[in-house]
Amino acid sequence: MGAMKWLVIFVLLGICSKSSLSSDIQVSVFSVTTKSAILRWTRVTGAGSYKLTATPKSPPSNHVVFATFGPNTVLGSVNSLSPNVVYTFTVEALDESQQTLSSAAVESSTAPGMMDPIQTVKTIDSKTLMASFNSETGATQYTIRIEDANGFFREDIVSSTTAEIKSLTPYTEYMLSIMASNSGGRSQPSLPQTAKTVLPPPQLSASSPSNDSIIVSWAPVAHAVQYTLSIYEFGSNTSMKHNTSSTNLTFPGLDAGSLYVIEGFAWDLEGREGEGLSINQTTRPPSPYRANVSMVMSNGVAGLSVSWEFDQEVYGSIQYHAMSDQNLTCNSTSSSCTLQPVGCGEVHTVQVTASNDAGPSQPSSPVVVITFPCPPESLALVESTEGNCTLTWDTVPHADSYQAFIKRGDEPEETCNTTSNNCTYHCKCGNTYLMSVFAFNQAGSSPQGPILNYTTLPCCPEGVLVSLVSTDTLEVTWTASQGAQLYETRAADGSEVILCNDTAPVCALSDLSCDSPYSVLVTPCNEISGCNRACKAHTKNTAPCMPMNLMLNLKNSSCVSVSWTANNSAATYTVSASGDDGEHTCTTSGNSCDITDLPCGSMYEVSVTATSPFGQSLPSYSDSLETGPCCPVNLTVDQVTQAVTNVSWSHAKGAHSFITSLTSTRGHARCHTQDSHCLMGCITCGTNYTVTMEAFSHSGRSSNCSYRGFSSSACCPSGVRLYKMAGNSLRVYWRSAGSGHSYITDMVGSSNNYTCTASSGESSCDVGTVQCGDVYNVVVAPLTPEGSKVLFCPQRLYSVTCSGSSVGTVIYRGKRSVD
Repeated sequence: MGAMKWLVIFVLLGICSKSSLSSDIQVSVFSVTTKSAILRWTRVTGAGSYKLTATPKSPPSNHVVFATFGPNTVLGSVNSLSPNVVYTFTVEALDESQQTLSSAAVESSTAPGMMDPIQTVKTIDSKTLMASFNSETGATQYTIRIEDANGFFREDIVSSTTAEIKSLTPYTEYMLSIMASNSGGRSQPSLPQTAKTVLPPPQLSASSPSNDSIIVSWAPVAHAVQYTLSIYEFGSNTSMKHNTSSTNLTFPGLDAGSLYVIEGFAWDLEGREGEGLSINQTTRPPSPYRANVSMVMSNGVAGLSVSWEFDQEVYGSIQYHAMSDQNLTCNSTSSSCTLQPVGCGEVHTVQVTASNDAGPSQPSSPVVVITFPCPPESLALVESTEGNCTLTWDTVPHADSYQAFIKRGDEPEETCNTTSNNCTYHCKCGNTYLMSVFAFNQAGSSPQGPILNYTTLPCCPEGVLVSLVSTDTLEVTWTASQGAQLYETRAADGSEVILCNDTAPVCALSDLSCDSPYSVLVTPCNEISGCNRACKAHTKNTAPCMPMNLMLNLKNSSCVSVSWTANNSAATYTVSASGDDGEHTCTTSGNSCDITDLPCGSMYEVSVTATSPFGQSLPSYSDSLETGPCCPVNLTVDQVTQAVTNVSWSHAKGAHSFITSLTSTRGHARCHTQDSHCLMGCITCGTNYTVTMEAFSHSGRSSNCSYRGFSSSACCPSGVRLYKMAGNSLRVYWRSAGSGHSYITDMVGSSNNYTCTASSGESSCDVGTVQCGDVYNVVVAPLTPEGSKVLFCPQRLYSVTCSGSSVGTVIYRGKRSVD
């Protein structure tokens, strides 16, 4: 049926084929079965049909089978062949007259015949079946076909009559058939044989929760109704077996640190034993015992050496773990290890556990150990005034005692042993000490702790000398002190504090308050230890305060009263007036005094100075004093004209300007000048004047001066006339300004001069033998009591003509001023 199906398909393919034509035919085997073969050939030009003949190659060779195909067929089959026989297949191309145009042959064997069903099927495991079957003559290999009800289909090729069928699904029913194959093809499948795989093994998982038990657990196996587990110690012939429907089982009472073999399988509903599984599980090891802990040092690192004892008869390798509750661990396969690093002052609880593949044992009995103490911290030094120093530190946990080391320079090191937290020793000011403290307990000494580098307070300076170098400045000197890098000098008086910092043993404290007692303290300091505040202070008073508000009151030209304000204690005051002639002074304990005997015309700078046992104040702000100017020693009044006088005087010390006055009952004259002379008009002739002067200084201070009186000259006569007398004589006539004066008349011509006088009371005089024809200057002047004439009377000009040889007409030609 199958061969006919293929033949129809191939005939149709041959009819529809459009393959190219050739003169020589070519043939090949397409496929063969037990009783049929399909061949393929090429088309031949002119072929009207094709004949396919199958002839057995070996006897009996008379069973020949053939088939004929149309001109368009290129694929054909022959049937009714014998199984497992080698045939010669010949294809001939025939023309319309059935003559052979071309032919070709090919050999091929038919497939073996259908085999007997599989004889036996055994279960190897849940995924493997073992099948056995009879061999087939001429078969070179076999194909096992595996199918199940769920559509699974697979064919396995095997070479022997016993074969394992692997990779199956556990607890599944399969249909198995067998086919034989040779070079030509394979047979039809045998009748199927039914077989069912067993349950898969439970996936055992084991652990040892303690060193004498093992817990086994597994996931449920589908279709299982019961499980069987057995356990035995490796190397032992004794086992324990348990049946259970649960999925876990505990085996108690086992030996610690031993290897056990555990086997298990499931039972299905048919009562078949499923595939088994074996696993190994070791119980946890026994606990170490007799643990011992001691302190050790390795390469400068502290540690705890832990040792223990253990049971030698255990299975496999054992790893030992030493643990501290301070999170330190160490591992070993022997009987000791070291926990490190450990610190000072720690309390460790140490236990040891043994571990194998099953897990750790119970820890050993705990051992408590205390490490060496930590080095004391917070070292501090307290100095006392008695020259002792107390070294203190913080107490250290777990310390039983302390030892302090004190070192100064090249001196031998001091030690101090104590159970408290302080040590007292003798120390010197201004020295550097190196100190350290160690703590001790049963584990040993603490490591080197902090080293306190302490410099004691610098020594107080000696030879302190406080000197007043100015009114508000104290100079302080002293001898340099041990350990001092800086000196802080402090001056305090109750209301203020003045500071001076310097590295030199000298300091000047300035801007101090006057007339105040100061407490002066020199404090030595250094950068390390600070300042020594226990030094002695020294007291020093400043100079008195400067007098203020100086006031001068000139009592007279030679005496001045000086007053001021001051609030000094126990001070005397000296007033000084300094001028060109030297210094004038007065002294008092009050607030005023008088300076006398000051000369006129002098300038003085007046100041006051306060003096006390502690020093002298600054002079007060000075004030200028000017005494009244001196009066000129000599004063002269000269009459220039009848109404003008010239007053001149000698130099007057201190005088800057002058007011000179001429005073009479008939009037007065005055002038104001800086010169040493002045002209004054409006003088009345023939009058007695009082002469006074007022001298002024630059500042306006004045002195009144009186001098001998001055009498103005007699008045010049008026109405002077010249009259012709008999002969060559002329008479001069005038009106007298007053009685009691004699007069003199002068006539001055170009060639002759004439003079005549008149006694007191007379108002004319005659001049004889006058030369005519000349012009004459005529002056009539009174005579002073001393007989000198007044020089400033006016001249009158007259022409005297001649009348023959005698005086002719006298002509008045006007006045002329006196040159």
